[in-house]
Amino acid sequence: MSEVVVTERCDVVVVGAGVAGLTAARLLARAGRKVIVLEARDRVGGRVHTDRTGSPTDLGASWIHGIDGSAVAAAATAFGMRMHEFTVGGYQADSRPIAYHGPDGRRLPDGAAAAFVADIHRVDDLLAEEIAGSAPDASYRDVTEAVLERQGWDPERTQRVREYLAHRSEEQYGAVIGELAAHGLDDDAIDGDEVVFPDGYDVLPMRLAEGLDVRLNQVATGIDWSNGVRVTTERGDFLAQEAVVTLPVGVLRSGSVRFTPPLPAVNRDALSRLRMNAFEKVFLRFPVRFWEDDVYAIRQQGSAGDWWHSWYDLTGLHGEPTLLTFAAGRAAHATRTWDDDRVVESVMAQLRRLYGDRAVPPAQVHRTAWQDDPFSRGAYAYMALGSTTSDHDDLATPVGDRLHIAGEATWTDDPATVTAALLSGHRAAERILGAAIGIETLWATD
Repeated sequence: MSEVVVTERCDVVVVGAGVAGLTAARLLARAGRKVIVLEARDRVGGRVHTDRTGSPTDLGASWIHGIDGSAVAAAATAFGMRMHEFTVGGYQADSRPIAYHGPDGRRLPDGAAAAFVADIHRVDDLLAEEIAGSAPDASYRDVTEAVLERQGWDPERTQRVREYLAHRSEEQYGAVIGELAAHGLDDDAIDGDEVVFPDGYDVLPMRLAEGLDVRLNQVATGIDWSNGVRVTTERGDFLAQEAVVTLPVGVLRSGSVRFTPPLPAVNRDALSRLRMNAFEKVFLRFPVRFWEDDVYAIRQQGSAGDWWHSWYDLTGLHGEPTLLTFAAGRAAHATRTWDDDRVVESVMAQLRRLYGDRAVPPAQVHRTAWQDDPFSRGAYAYMALGSTTSDHDDLATPVGDRLHIAGEATWTDDPATVTAALLSGHRAAERILGAAIGIETLWATD
């Protein structure tokens, strides 16, 4: 006998219980709409995911990149989430103490480090104009090289800044600098301190989900918007007047969820110019701290730092000597099939260049594998060649007054962040209700 397909009805069905979906669902439910949230995973949060087998470790989103005027910071405060200042998440050159090591592995004297940072700021000051006048298919490499060429610096000086810019592209967006659109870092600005969460970022989606009808382990396979909305999952169908779709770019592009009819050209075209990145975290917990005191980050210049060039000191979160580094872009692709021992040896070879025998092996290692996650297919989205910032908003263009696409890739001002996810969910709820909603409604207790 064939399995009976269960059909349920509601006003709005939300596909995805990440921050975008939960934000939309919470605001709509508070406005009196009957909402069902479908989530493929066995948990809420999506790419906000905290491992709690030991000290809380954020495997996905970690930072609020600037708390000034941040809705996420306001929500976190309202939900009682402890925050720890850690202002280096935007790959800043000098916002906080950073230990720079030259190509020979030795720490740069303060004067040499300051001169290097000044060169980076010089290039950054000129980039905006260069990007504004760039060709539609220009890459971030194209515009940075054009600026570097005009400086007249010697090859060594130029190469150090060139390396930094390539690392910025990979660490900010998990994309090789020649594959990131010239406008791909237009949003690279931090307003105020950055913070991380000692008790885990996943408290945010868990609080947003409170009181909502969230159905876990519901893998969507089809979304039919020809007459109302029908979302088909492996366990049943859900009928609604409207839907909020928060599938990541990687899933949307994969075709694993079939849209009937296909999405309109404005959404498809924007989606075609966005890509999911290759970006993994490597947490190393050590029995002792062997690196400098009072530094936020360690950075290595030169060819030896092609993959492993930056380490972030997370010791302050839990009092455990911990460094975080990233396998980003090329490193993420190359190490995708490596086991932990091989990755650790590769990372430690570079730390031993800097610290010698003091760099003892880690006692614990934790790696992420977002590239292999079928429900994300990467960590977050970036702008491929030919993309412009308007593609984010174009992807979110309402479809037939029935579908509302939300998520970190659909917000222009600060994409690839939890802030973007939250604000896009807020926008989707406002569009469905046809009225403005104060964002503070999201965390109000009444």
